[in-house]
Amino acid sequence: MSDNATQAGKIQPRLKSVYRDDIRQKLHDEFGYENVMQIPGLVKVVVNTGVGEAARDSKVIEGAINDLTAITGQKPYVSKAKKSIAQFKLREGQAIGAHVTLRGDRAWEFLDRLISLALPRIRDFRGLSEKQFDGNGNYTFGVQEQSIFHEIDQDKIDRVRGFDITVVTSAKSDDEGRALLRHLGFPFVNKATQEA
Repeated sequence: MSDNATQAGKIQPRLKSVYRDDIRQKLHDEFGYENVMQIPGLVKVVVNTGVGEAARDSKVIEGAINDLTAITGQKPYVSKAKKSIAQFKLREGQAIGAHVTLRGDRAWEFLDRLISLALPRIRDFRGLSEKQFDGNGNYTFGVQEQSIFHEIDQDKIDRVRGFDITVVTSAKSDDEGRALLRHLGFPFVNKATQEA
């Protein structure tokens, strides 16, 4: 643990201390940055779920909010429809989804739980695709069911819900973002096994 964390009396998340102690130096050596402020880091993590069934049953959104709260430890923001669409039986102002933005230590702790506990629990998991970067070093992927998270009680699941998880980094390119996430422990699929 670093000296700054012990002086403040606050415990740093494990993944954050690994980033500060080891990964920053590896990225500096790999890309040859002139300034330490150029080294990419984690900005935020956004966890989003869309609930299309909420147009017919308003209790569905409550289950999504409870699941997101349990997984992230933070109350989600409820997304509402901006305009009415008759074909989807949707009215303006109706709840259609929820999302949580995690920053700071909560983002580091969530990523640590995601990488070390949740992703290995996915059935037939072979790794994450490297093709889902947005061109600016940010990575988005989907999780098909909430049961992979330890915080969700298996007996209280009313329906299977998927989530979109976006990891926003300060990287300038996809290569920098990919290197950062690989060093953090993201299980990307090897190109050799992807082609086979």
